[in-house]
This record gives sequence, C-alpha cells and structure tokens, in this order.
Amino acid sequence: MSAPRKRAEDLRSHRWYGATDLRSFGHRSRTAQMGYSRAEYLGKPVIAIVNTWSDINPCHTHFRQRAEEVKRGVWQAGGFPVEMPALTLSEPFQKPTTMLYRNLLAMETEELLRSYPADGAVLMGGCDKTTPALLMGAISMNLPAVFLPAGPMLRGDWRGEFLGSGSDVWKYWAEKRAGNLSQDAWEEIENGIARSAGHCMTMGTASTMTSAAEALGMTLAGAASIPAADSRHARMAVETGRRAVAMVWEDVKPRDILTAASFDNAITTVLALGGSTNAVVHLIALARRAGIDLRLDRFDELSRRTPLIANVRPAGKYLMEDFYYAGGLRALMSRIGDLLALDARTIEGRTLRDAIAGAQVFNDDVFVAKERALVASGSLAVLRGNLAPDGAVIKPAAAEPRLLRHRGPAVVFENYDDMAKRIDDPALPVTADSVIVLKHAGPLGAPGMPEWGQLPIPKRLLEQGVRDMLRISDARMSGTSYGACVLHVAPESYVGGPLALVRDGDPISLDVAARRLQLDVDDAELARRRAAWTAPPPHFARGFGALYQRHVTQANDGCDFDFLEGTAGTPEPEIH
Repeated sequence: MSAPRKRAEDLRSHRWYGATDLRSFGHRSRTAQMGYSRAEYLGKPVIAIVNTWSDINPCHTHFRQRAEEVKRGVWQAGGFPVEMPALTLSEPFQKPTTMLYRNLLAMETEELLRSYPADGAVLMGGCDKTTPALLMGAISMNLPAVFLPAGPMLRGDWRGEFLGSGSDVWKYWAEKRAGNLSQDAWEEIENGIARSAGHCMTMGTASTMTSAAEALGMTLAGAASIPAADSRHARMAVETGRRAVAMVWEDVKPRDILTAASFDNAITTVLALGGSTNAVVHLIALARRAGIDLRLDRFDELSRRTPLIANVRPAGKYLMEDFYYAGGLRALMSRIGDLLALDARTIEGRTLRDAIAGAQVFNDDVFVAKERALVASGSLAVLRGNLAPDGAVIKPAAAEPRLLRHRGPAVVFENYDDMAKRIDDPALPVTADSVIVLKHAGPLGAPGMPEWGQLPIPKRLLEQGVRDMLRISDARMSGTSYGACVLHVAPESYVGGPLALVRDGDPISLDVAARRLQLDVDDAELARRRAAWTAPPPHFARGFGALYQRHVTQANDGCDFDFLEGTAGTPEPEIH
C-alpha cells in the first residue's frame, strides 16, 4: 500500500522554491534565467538525474540520449527533471583502478542530492563500480531513488563466433602468448569484441551488480537485463523517470525497502547467476550503508544452498543478449523463487513476488532447471585459515577440479611490477603444481585493490598446455575471469596480514570443501618473520589518495570509508 500523497509544501525542494524570502527569489530568478517559468517547477517534485555519462566511458555512450528519455518520463508524471553530471568510473581507462574511486562517486552522489533541491533521484550507471557507488550514496542520503541500469552491449563477433568481453580476451590472450594465435587474428578480435554502447555482455561485475540492484528492489522489474542498444531500453528509461516522480509522492526511500532479506535475495540471485566475486565487496558496503551488518560468512551459507543455473559466460556458454531473450532476470528469479524472500518490497511499491509474477523461461538451455544446474551448490566459497584469518573467496566452478584440493610450493611476487618482470623468465622455478602468490595488491597495497587476481600463467607452462594453476592474492578479479584464483585475502599484505610473510617454496594448502587456506609453516617461524616485517611507506602524501589510505576498510568489510558506514543522520543544509 502506497503512503498517503504528500502536499506540495512537504516537498524538500519547497525549501528552495516555495519561500518568500530573498534566497528563494534568487532560486526562482535563476531558474527563470534557464528558461523555465514557475508553472514548470513550482510545487512539483524535482528529480535529480545523476548521470555518469562521459566521452571516456564506452559503457555509458548512450546515456546522453537516455537522460533525455528519463526527463520525458519525469515531465509526463508531473515532475521537474534536473540532470546532474557525476564522476564517471570507466573500467577500461581509469588507473590504477576504478575501485580506488568508488567511494568518491558514492560521496559525490550523496552530497549532490543533499546540497541541491532534489526530492528524488534517478541513478544512471552500469559500468562495474558505478552501480554500487551510486547506490551507496543514495542509500546514505535516503531520498526516493531508482536505479537505471546501462544494459549490456551486443555480442561480440569474430569469424562466425560470438565473443564475450573479458572472458574471451583472457582466453585468446593465453593462446597468443602460447604461440597459437596470430597478430592478425588478435587484431580482428580487438575490432569485433565490442560492437555497441553498453557494459560487458558476459556475467562480469557490471551485469552482476545491475542484477543485484534489481534483486534488491532498486530498479523497475526487468530493467537490468535489457541490452543497451534495444529500443526497449529507451522505453524503460522513460518509465523510470515516471516512477521516480511517483516515489516522491509516495515517499518510498531506499532504507524503507532494504532489509537483511533484501540482501539475501541479492546474494542468492548473484550466486544463481554465477556472478562476479566483486559482488561480495560491494554488497557488504551497500548493506552497511543501510545499517545491516552483512558478514562474509553469509555468502558462504547461501552458496551452500543455491544452484548455479545461468548458463552464461564465464561459467557457461551464452551471453547477456541470450539471457534477455530467454526471459531475463525475472525468469531466472522465478526459477529460484523458493530460495528468495518474496515478500521483500521494491521501489515500485509492490513485493518481489509481484515483480516476478508471470515471468517465463523461453530457453531452458540458458536458464537450466535446478536439477540440471551447472553447479548444484557452492559456486562461491569463503576460505579461512592462517593465510586468510579474515577470509578470502574463490569461485570453485571456475577452476580445474584437480586444484580444488591442492598443496604446492609458493612462487612469490612482491608486487605487480615484480610479477610482470619475472613471470615469463625461463629460469623462474615454477611447475604446474606451484602456487603463484602476489602481494601488495589489496585496498591499500596496490592501491585500490585492482583486478589483478587472475594472475598470468608463465609462458613456459602455457606452451606445455597448462591453462590453470592455483593463484593467491589480496587483489580482486574481473567477473569475466576464470581459474583457480583465491582472491580478497584479508588482512592484506600491505598492513602485515599473513600474506606478507609468505616466501618462495613455502607449502600452501587449499581445501575448498573444508573451506581452508593454510600456509604450512610452523608458528615459531611465522613469528620470526613477523618480527622482521616492516610496514611499507604510504602511497599518498596529499589529496583524495591520502583520505583513502587513512579511512578505507579491508575487503571483508566492503572497502568503504569507515566514516561513511551506518545510518547516522546528516542535517539538511540551512538556506540563508
């Protein structure tokens, strides 16, 4: 049941526009300066359209036009749209990693909505870190807000094969390094893998997080699956604008709908999708912004009961176009409905049960039945042990089965540059049974916890046919990646976590079934190494980087800033 309709005097923007003092004269006169009359905005919900479009962000190329379509919906519903550009987080281009700046966009979103006369918001994003950043800011501000997903790009094409962003890059790059793919063929792939606006069309972090946003109830039903180039995406943008206005009158805010059950729904959906491990970090951060103490072990608990049923790369064979044509996220959620809290509310003013009612699966090979699941359970595992006392994660389905219980000697790289310099050295003492370890790739060490976790396999081993090895780091990994990669080791090596103490030749044991990751070195020797360890110097002396390194939390706590967690109120700005 919707809340009673607000009066115009109850609108937050009324404080700017509705008074009769000198300041409101300035607000109205400057709005007139932009060509608007009072009749166009006074007493109407002001909808901030937070647009992360940029010339440097290929995932959001279509957002200039989509913003106009959102505005159309806002006008139709009797609102006043105000487009607000925000920081773009362009995964292919921003260095050292967009993850370094996720919290900056979250802060900007929160402060944009707080400092301007916004009654509600449409959040436009899709490229990996953009989705969690926008949602984090909106949850903290807690104005009526609806997320508009960018949508996946069209399938790649090469010599009659469909290509998936990321997944096929890693696959064919390994073949090129092994000498099995020519430079001409590699350039053909380069020119055919990204053919339209939109984010990655594999089940990478982008589709994982937009799907999570829908499962949380923060989008229109079905919005996350529509390809960016499909005309239905434009129509969804218009509907999103209309819904944003209605949400203001109904006073539907993020923290009204986000509960522990909502986050269980998002986690379960991500697991059924075979989604990115990055979702672990982002969903923890989102939950804590909503006042929900989501812990790493909850992912493992839900993984043990959730089948992986989406046959989409990198876990399967299809791409996001196929996913949409097969029925989209609503269809997938209908197949796991018994695992979802269907009474959870959504921003549409109804339950998740209502949102997925009538959904149909049109291709049983894309969304397989639970009894034919790609992985019956455990598609994500949370590991602990003396190497990761605060946890680490792995996607068992992405690894060669022989590596799920493995013991081997460590080959240690102190940082990324060290690895890049030595990984293909013919003299490197490495075999297929070795465990490749990368240090200083975490939130503080890298800095920013880049997607370095799919560590390269030495060229000598690639040439011998080796395509997977056990690899361990405190880094993240692209959701489009695969392999026996242990990620997010916490605490990270930079702060003196046990990973910092690993040396060449140390035996490391992994037992996924037992959820154990162990450095097989006796406690006395580790104590000696710890006493000799010295903290590395900080990366930043000033600016945002200095703020980041003082306040960012570890991976198991979401990599948020410690002062941004929780629901403590911030006063509305005074207008003088």
